[in-house]
Amino acid sequence: MNKNIIAAALMAALGALALPASAEVVVIVSPKNPATRMFSEQASQFFLGKSNLFTPVDLPESSAVRAEFYKKVADKDTAQVKALWSKLVFTGKATAPKEYASAAEVKKAVAADPKAIGYIEKSAVDESVKVILTLP
Repeated sequence: MNKNIIAAALMAALGALALPASAEVVVIVSPKNPATRMFSEQASQFFLGKSNLFTPVDLPESSAVRAEFYKKVADKDTAQVKALWSKLVFTGKATAPKEYASAAEVKKAVAADPKAIGYIEKSAVDESVKVILTLP
């Protein structure tokens, strides 16, 4: 019986190790952009097509950072966000965010366009972009 308890505890510990750690996600803009900070609710407006003050850029749909970003900022999963954007695009109300393959590409696009807004892991931030929101 003790062996079963030990085996169960070991499996639980190994399972916990296999879970991905939650990365700290930040919202970024160009250093040329005058914005200095933003609230989650504001970021949600831009990334869900409810405001065109900024031009949002996305990571790929398969990105774990993208899933975490939308969950934290809008309490939506990627399927819900895709459905929302499909409706907005179909009705001509908005243009979906351009997708970039990596954080480096998102940084490059945001740095080059003062109106662009993106999100990446905090560990990928460098001097080419400015952090205006850190998501817990």
